[in-house]
Amino acid sequence: MKKNKKTIQPVLGTKVPRFAGPSTFARLPELRDVKECDIAIVGIPFDAGTSYRPGARFGPQSIRQASRHLRTNYHPNYDAEPFVEQQVADAGDIACNPFNINEAIKQIEVGALNLLNKVGGIISMGGDHTIAFPLLKAVNKINKGPVALVHFDAHLDTWDTYFGAPYTHGTPFRRAREENLFLDNASMHVGIRGPLYSRDDLKNDASFGFKIIHCDQFQTEGIDKIVERIRTRVGNNPLYLSIDIDVLDPAHAPGTGTPEIAGMTTREMVNVLRGLSGMNLISADVVEVAPAYDHAELTSLAAATIIYELTNLFANKKL
Repeated sequence: MKKNKKTIQPVLGTKVPRFAGPSTFARLPELRDVKECDIAIVGIPFDAGTSYRPGARFGPQSIRQASRHLRTNYHPNYDAEPFVEQQVADAGDIACNPFNINEAIKQIEVGALNLLNKVGGIISMGGDHTIAFPLLKAVNKINKGPVALVHFDAHLDTWDTYFGAPYTHGTPFRRAREENLFLDNASMHVGIRGPLYSRDDLKNDASFGFKIIHCDQFQTEGIDKIVERIRTRVGNNPLYLSIDIDVLDPAHAPGTGTPEIAGMTTREMVNVLRGLSGMNLISADVVEVAPAYDHAELTSLAAATIIYELTNLFANKKL
């Protein structure tokens, strides 16, 4: 059932050229300019948790810029008008301390919680993957309990520490497991590939409750079966999607901090997301866009398109 409501919509590309107009995501209204909001898109320009190439702090603005390319009126794959059927707005950025990770994590949690008390759900633009931990903490407080977590990434992100540091972009889901932030019987990684530090990495990850869809299985199983596995695993549980742009092959997303070859294509990515239509999505993040290593806006456009797909998933939630 489609919701019919009066919304403030993006500036239309048929009225103002797409290279002009507001600098918000997809030229949406700012949150302060709408009376109520269903979905807020928010930037979190933080990358102090990176372990290799820094620069994801500039991700939110590069994604906003690339989102000008998008045609957002009607999506035939969902039969949805996501910015008509729900009010979507750009909430700006959550400012956080670039020199103190512990303080930044608290600031992100508080900022996300304040937003979630005003809107129906948030899509966060990173920033590095460290931000997923405080975001999950905020979502848990609103949901009053753990959620199903589906994590798209080349890497597990369940390591314990890097150089003794507990909060990095490689540790958010180990910290989340310690605080029981996700359902251990309804969560999984998608797109994992490449060598690991130790055999114990997989053993430890399995002990946290994660199931894994390895990237090579896209060739052996196909998208339909992978979508079925995700839907079966998650069921009707409230769903949080965490999408590291490095789940995509560097040919499709070179602008990221820790690229890994043999990744998903953009076509595979959007078609898996489209297969999740109707699920109980409550919030999401798209992280690790580092525009300094990008060219022709490939990575930023991929991230912007993924975020637009997520707004359609929200529009097609079963009420």
